[in-house]
Amino acid sequence: MLWPIFHEKVKWADLNPAYFKAYEAVNRMLASRLQPMLRDNDVLWVHDYHLIPFAQALRGLGCTQRMGFFNHIPMPSPDIIRCIPQHRQLMRALSSYDLIGMQSPRDVENLRRYWEAESSAARGDLGNDGIHAFPIGIDVESLRALVPSPASLAIVDEVRRASGKRMLMIGVDRLDYSKGIPTRLKAFRQLLQTRVGMRNRVTLVQIAAPTRQGIPAYAKLRAKTETLVQEINARFGSDDWMPVMYFNQSVDRSALPQLYRMSRVGVVTPVADGMNLVAKEYVAAQSRRDPGVLVLSTGAGAASQLGDALLVPSKSHSATADAYARALAMPLEERKARYAGLMRNIETEDLRWWRENYLSALTSASGPASPQAANPDVAEGTRRESGGASVSGTPGGRLPEA
Repeated sequence: MLWPIFHEKVKWADLNPAYFKAYEAVNRMLASRLQPMLRDNDVLWVHDYHLIPFAQALRGLGCTQRMGFFNHIPMPSPDIIRCIPQHRQLMRALSSYDLIGMQSPRDVENLRRYWEAESSAARGDLGNDGIHAFPIGIDVESLRALVPSPASLAIVDEVRRASGKRMLMIGVDRLDYSKGIPTRLKAFRQLLQTRVGMRNRVTLVQIAAPTRQGIPAYAKLRAKTETLVQEINARFGSDDWMPVMYFNQSVDRSALPQLYRMSRVGVVTPVADGMNLVAKEYVAAQSRRDPGVLVLSTGAGAASQLGDALLVPSKSHSATADAYARALAMPLEERKARYAGLMRNIETEDLRWWRENYLSALTSASGPASPQAANPDVAEGTRRESGGASVSGTPGGRLPEA
């Protein structure tokens, strides 16, 4: 229910009331399991939309510990939020946190606008001071330190052999309707159709890792994507050139830095995305001497930080095709200047910066509860440390991809 609505795909949301009841019940169950383990000075950092009702459930059990929430996915406009039949109930639950963190200023503005238009039944006691943007970053050094595995070397070699000396463009995504892959492919088709000189000179590598394969909407997306790939390759390809190299599989993470570095253009064009760390990883993997160009849609939260990318409207394949052409033809000096601007942000506002900023704000926040602030040492996943815990809504306790 919530994933499609938060990503502006309302028509794909199943609004069965039983699902929302189960969602609340799971959060109450988790709260009842955690509550006996909490100490008075604990601070909780709760992650993602799976756990919006979690603080409210804990408050109902008498917990007064400081609790913060971070939403890894986008916060849609008020009109779209209201498409959730239980939107007031859900947003009231969200207000039980002492601090709400969002990926971008746009997300913060959408939530504030919703609450300003709604009654106190949906707003609760949390004021605007309790909602802030904390854009998540990456660990640049860890990315650069990845050692390629044999499997990753195989796919890198496959791409290198197939592309030859042609320029590469790359997209790396889960095969999700939020990622804008069909628009990206249509833009590439338009590039080859309208700029004949680009034919046989550029190859688009699209990695689309399978996800949620049992859901009809995802099966439909896969069929649409594969049809577009086949159409482009049949129309423009030749005996020695496949315009689109399509991988509907998960790729070893250690292969990505090399694939990014080989690619003149990184293509990140989601319809709606909380942050999209692929954009930052693509830039961080580049060579300072000969960097590639990032084409980034305004649907990604990363667009609010990465102004030196070529920014395009999230649903316009024509504007995206123009950006492809500009990126492929961009002079080296401009590429270097844009890369330097992007890296200043990526290296400054990295993963550590995100974590420390959020926790500093959380331990000093005022809101529904006012216990003695702790100084948590929070690690990824669901884990207890001295005075702190982090609770994630993703399988295995991992922080979700943003």
